[in-house]
Amino acid sequence: MNEASARYGVILDAARREAWRHAQLVAGILLVCIVALAITGFFDATRFMEAGPAIAQLGSEMVPPDFERWRHWLRPLLDTLAMSIAGTVLAVLLSLPLAVLAAPNTGPNWLASRVARILLAAMRSVPEIILGILFVAAVGFGALPGVLALALHSTGMVAKFYAEAIEHVDPKPLEAARAAGAGQFQVITHAVLPQVLPQLADITIYRWEYHFRASAVLGIVGAGGIGFELMAALRLIQYDQVAAILLTILACVVVVDGIGAHLRNKLK
Repeated sequence: MNEASARYGVILDAARREAWRHAQLVAGILLVCIVALAITGFFDATRFMEAGPAIAQLGSEMVPPDFERWRHWLRPLLDTLAMSIAGTVLAVLLSLPLAVLAAPNTGPNWLASRVARILLAAMRSVPEIILGILFVAAVGFGALPGVLALALHSTGMVAKFYAEAIEHVDPKPLEAARAAGAGQFQVITHAVLPQVLPQLADITIYRWEYHFRASAVLGIVGAGGIGFELMAALRLIQYDQVAAILLTILACVVVVDGIGAHLRNKLK
C-alpha cells in the first residue's frame, strides 16, 4: 500500500511540475502579446477617441455604395480570378520538387534538404506586394507580374507545407519499395504521394482561396485586377465606389471560399 501511495505521489508531483511549466509558458506568451500591443499603441485610448469623428465622416461618404460602374469591374474581377488560378498552378509546379528535396525522408542528403529549406525561407520572407512592385518594374503593368509575385511567394509557403506532410508519412511503404529495388522517383510516386495526396490537395485549395484575396491587393501596385479599380477610386476620393468595390470583392471571396470548401469535401 505504501509503495502504491509513493508511486501515486511521484506521478502527482510530475503532473504538477508539468502543469507549472505549461502555466509559465502560457504566462510568458501572454506577457509578450501584451508588450507587443503596448508598443504598437493599442492601449492609447486617446488615439481611438480622436479617430472617431474621422471614421464617422469616412463612413458617411461610403454610404450608400455606388454600383453604377459595376460593368467595368467584370473584366478586372475575371483577371483577379485568373491571377489566383495561374499563381496557384505555378506555385504547385515549383513546390512539388522543392518539397521532395526539403523533406529529410525523400531528399538525397542532409545538405540538399537544408539548402532547399533555406531557399524556401528566402522565398516566403519577401511579401507578395513587394514582389509585385518588382515584377511590375520588370515586365510592366497587368496580370503577369501579379501571377509571378503570387507564385514565387507562395512557393516558399506551399513547399514548406508539402515538405512537412511528406516528412510525416508512414515510413514502412518507403522501406518496402526500396527493399523491392525501386528507385527514388518510384518511391516518391508509389509510396509517398499516395499517402500525402489528400493533404497536398487541401493545402493547394486553401492557397488558391488566399491567392484570390491577395490578387485583389496586388492590383493596387499595378498588377491588374480589381485592385487597380479600387486604387483608382481611392485616388479620386470616391469612397462610395470604394465601398461598392469592397462589397463586390467580399461577395467574390465568399463564392471562392464556398467553391474551395466544396472541392475539399469532394476530395475527402
